[in-house]
Amino acid sequence: MANNYNPHLRTKKTTASIMRDVCIALVPAIIGATVFFGPEALLLILVSAAACVICEALWQKAHGLPVTVNDFSAVVTGILLAFNVSSKTPVWAVILADIFAIIVIKQLFGGIGSNVVNPALMGRLFLMVVYPMQMMQYAEPMQVDAVSSATILSAVKHGGECSYTLMDAFIGKVPGALGETSALLLLIGFAYLVIKKEVNVAVSGAFFATVVIISLVAGQDPLMQLCSGGLILGGCFMLTDYNLVSVKGNVLCGLAAGIIVMAIRIWGSFPEGVCYAILMVNCMSELIRRITTKHIYGVN
Repeated sequence: MANNYNPHLRTKKTTASIMRDVCIALVPAIIGATVFFGPEALLLILVSAAACVICEALWQKAHGLPVTVNDFSAVVTGILLAFNVSSKTPVWAVILADIFAIIVIKQLFGGIGSNVVNPALMGRLFLMVVYPMQMMQYAEPMQVDAVSSATILSAVKHGGECSYTLMDAFIGKVPGALGETSALLLLIGFAYLVIKKEVNVAVSGAFFATVVIISLVAGQDPLMQLCSGGLILGGCFMLTDYNLVSVKGNVLCGLAAGIIVMAIRIWGSFPEGVCYAILMVNCMSELIRRITTKHIYGVN
């Protein structure tokens, strides 16, 4: 006999509402990128977001699929991908990365929720492979004509002199990718998502705590490690994909990512490892889910 009661959890939240909130949370960092790196930074972000939306819509129309660009997930991918590149990256290269991220990583795996790894980070990795030299050239903040390849992490890694202070790194007045330099603006956006209850803080908390602990053990400045490179951007906006449900799974995911990041930063050949760490954890998410999910009685 039918009734109005069922075991399903219901919520007013939708993919579109969540992704809209993510876009709102990224606005402070977008403003910061424009201030620090000039109008070309804003142009890259807008072009990247538009390219992802157009690419997704054309692909879905061509294959007779429902067009879902109004869920804002393509916009988020485009913004995050632009956040991971230098302001000196050519527009055409960013568009190529957008196409790769949307079609190869997202749509070919079944669309939002079905992709194995983060599309924006795979787009960044694509550019690192096909266009490595340009990806390593970072503009000096407030001096868009001056180019520096020496970030805080590279100076720390190779024992060089770092002319930037912790406050510079916290505010964002350091060379780096468009959306990763200002820890302050990223944390403001993250706080908005926490207030809106759109993000599980367990994975971010475990990630940051692991970085701090390993930094202290290795004799590194934990605050500088947190505020440098893409750690805040990755921990607040890309490691928090809705891959795992359980708190234990999210904690284990953050723990693994933190260990990988610090292993690369301390012992690896690259000064930064956030991108690789998150992608590796993405690939391990099914294993983590199996380890942390309770077995349902009667289900094989």
